[in-house]
Parts: sequence; C-alpha cells; structure tokens
Amino acid sequence: MKNKNIVETISQIKENKIIAIIRGVSEEKIIPLCQALYDGGIRLVELTYSANKHVSDEQTAKQIKMLSTYFEGKLYVGAGTVITKKQVAYTKKAGGNFIISPNTDKKIIKATKRKGLVSIPGALTPSEALNAKIYGADFVKLFPINNLGVNYFKAVSVPLSHIDFIAVGGIDLNNMHDYLNANISGFGIGANITNKQMIENNDWPAIRKLAESYTAVIKNG
Repeated sequence: MKNKNIVETISQIKENKIIAIIRGVSEEKIIPLCQALYDGGIRLVELTYSANKHVSDEQTAKQIKMLSTYFEGKLYVGAGTVITKKQVAYTKKAGGNFIISPNTDKKIIKATKRKGLVSIPGALTPSEALNAKIYGADFVKLFPINNLGVNYFKAVSVPLSHIDFIAVGGIDLNNMHDYLNANISGFGIGANITNKQMIENNDWPAIRKLAESYTAVIKNG
C-alpha cells in the first residue's frame, strides 16, 4: 500500500499538471516568489540541486525546508536535478514530496521510493522510459522535449500508454494545448513562469500573472 505522501502528491500532479521549476533563486526571494506562484494557482514547485555545486546541496535542502514549512499542506515541494542518493535523503529530511532527475538511474528511483517520495526520473528514448517505469517511477519526465515536440511524445506514448509522462523543456503557452490534447500527464516549466528578470526586480505581481496565465490553460482545457 502506497504511503499518504505518494498518493496525495500523485493526485496533485495529475490534477494541477504544472510543476514550476526554480533554479538559482536566493534565500531571501524564495518565499515571496513561491507566494506569487501560489497566488497564481501553482501548487507544485521544484527546487533544483546544483550539479556543479555552485550552490551546495545543504543550501538547496534549506530552501526546500523553508518552503515545506511555510506552505505546509498548501504547496507541494520537490527537488530537481537529483543525481545522488544523498540528495534524496536531504530532500526527505527537508520535508520534500517528490524527486525529479534529468536521467534514469535505478539507484535513485529505488532510494526515492524507499524514502516514501514520488519518483520522476528523466528519459528520452522508449527504452529509458520503460526502464524507469520498471524500476518504480511514478511519472517519467520526457526530457528534453523541446527539439522533438508533441509528435515525438505521441509516438512514444502510444506503445507506452501505461506510463504517465511529464513534458519538460520549451513548454510555453503556445504548445501546452497540443500536449494536453495528446493526454500528457503534466509539465515542468522553468523560466517561462519563474522569469529571472521579474525575480531580480522583485516583481511578484508579474510572476503571479504569469502563473495565472499558465494555470488558466489547465483549467480551461
């Protein structure tokens, strides 16, 4: 029997569909940014670990903890660019709900499920996607999708119809409908929602309006 966090987080992803990707945002801006996203209808956010360690794992985990505490029960917070089991452990300890990786790694998927978190590994080929599912993934992040587009998703998803795919890379207001019509399970959206210039200028109303424009696509089908 799946634990409560996994059941609830899967439900939230399937219902709300958008995971806002947050990368390289300072500690003092993380709460107001996520408040603006929340006010705009976003219910899931991903804070990415830094593969080059420009930002330490501890710093990223601290921000996950800040958000999971501040928005407890309202905003589902996960970690992205997770490539080590230590990062999985940090995320669990910080109160995170899900783990997203750029690749399919059996040991990361297994560690994620042992911690009671939702597993969303990245894959591009049918073999990678199927392996991710076999290893226990709850969703498979189709990444990077921007250069291949919705027709590639359609081609992959027909024989792999038992896999819930999340499209990541180049998703915007112009192509969301195409993916929704092709029965995508969700999206990971970065700079098109978490606009760096707006964040730098503390323009939280603009971030909220961006979030509203994206969540409206989901609401209106």
